[in-house]
Amino acid sequence: MKKIALLIFAIFLISSELFAQDPPILSSWIRNTTNYTGYNGILADVQQVRYSANYVYINSTGIPNYNIGPWNGNPNVPTNQAYVFKFSRNPVENTGTKTSTPLGVIGTWINGVAIFNPRDAMSYNNQNIWHQNAVTVEGPSFDACKGHPAPGGAYHNHEDPACLHGFNPSEHSPVIGYLYDGFPVYGPFGYSNPNGTGGISRMRSGYRLRNITLRTTLADGTVLPANQYGPPVSATYPLEYYIEDYEYILNLGDLDKYNGRFCVTPEYPGGIYAYFISNDSNNIPVYPYITGPQYYGVVTTENISSMGHVTVTEPVQTYNPLTSIISNTVPAQYSLHQNYPNPFNPSTTIVYDIQNNADVKLSVFDITGREVAVLVNEKQQAGTYSVKFISGQFNNISSGIYIYKISASSASDKFFIESKKMLIIK
Repeated sequence: MKKIALLIFAIFLISSELFAQDPPILSSWIRNTTNYTGYNGILADVQQVRYSANYVYINSTGIPNYNIGPWNGNPNVPTNQAYVFKFSRNPVENTGTKTSTPLGVIGTWINGVAIFNPRDAMSYNNQNIWHQNAVTVEGPSFDACKGHPAPGGAYHNHEDPACLHGFNPSEHSPVIGYLYDGFPVYGPFGYSNPNGTGGISRMRSGYRLRNITLRTTLADGTVLPANQYGPPVSATYPLEYYIEDYEYILNLGDLDKYNGRFCVTPEYPGGIYAYFISNDSNNIPVYPYITGPQYYGVVTTENISSMGHVTVTEPVQTYNPLTSIISNTVPAQYSLHQNYPNPFNPSTTIVYDIQNNADVKLSVFDITGREVAVLVNEKQQAGTYSVKFISGQFNNISSGIYIYKISASSASDKFFIESKKMLIIK
């Protein structure tokens, strides 16, 4: 019995070492390592990830790698925003007065594109009481990716960034962004129960439209003086025209009033507070779309005060997630492991073993045998390696079956080659 227990413990240690991953706040970003461009020839996605013991710094242009535009009736044009965002590596709940999400950038998607809250910049009679719902009022100017440029050229989304991902309703959605409090944003699907059990469910918002025809009160019951009334509900000002047309009902859905919950996720098996984008059963975004009116956690305020252009004032290291050695123990043989997760979008991890110092090449091929990506092409010492493959870094990769192949050769070994299949779902 003791021998069996020791064997199980040894297997656990090996498995933990083999499949250990970098923190998601470092590894989730779509990094542009090949200088590919997006709209108007601007470098796309995230150009640099740097970190210290407590913070992660993200450099991005705010331009995605997918096609964006046109924007009906919107005269603005996306430009390089040269963002530098700062996120806490140890986010915590704000137990005091919660911070309201500001106009403008409130966080960023994993491709460095700005996240905006549900509001546009206008309110009824400019009284800052009845705030226009950007998805309703500005929605006709959104492109097919549900984004548009603001004055100043900041391309952004107020709702689900439709071109960033492809969500599988039978799998937990991946991390698709981070807000300024450092907590992750997931797609619409999560574990049915916060402890990670019960299968997969769509995360339902706790917000609903109020049953009103006159805009004389706020959702918290505040009765307004007549000079602060909003316009009556009508065809011109339909219910949902203002964000104050919505109310939060405790236990109506799966999420709290910040549009998140503390739960187990694939990236955070120990649990974390996580926001979830809100889509209905037809995959149509519903209020509050990404987050409620306030952040759940303590906000890194430099992001707000600098409007997404933080100055790095501490020593940092540059994160290079493409290849990392996760074990210096000499493997018994060369081998290529099945990627995980599989299927995947937008990223997966490939692990392989090198028995002796060797020239190693790891490539990805489409189903016709055309090489579409080279992930590793260098001399490596013996050990077990982990490679992050992010499909969005390569413009010629779409949904479908792909083959990844490794070859290794050294002076003392025969030529080793092995390949496996993987499935990309976008």
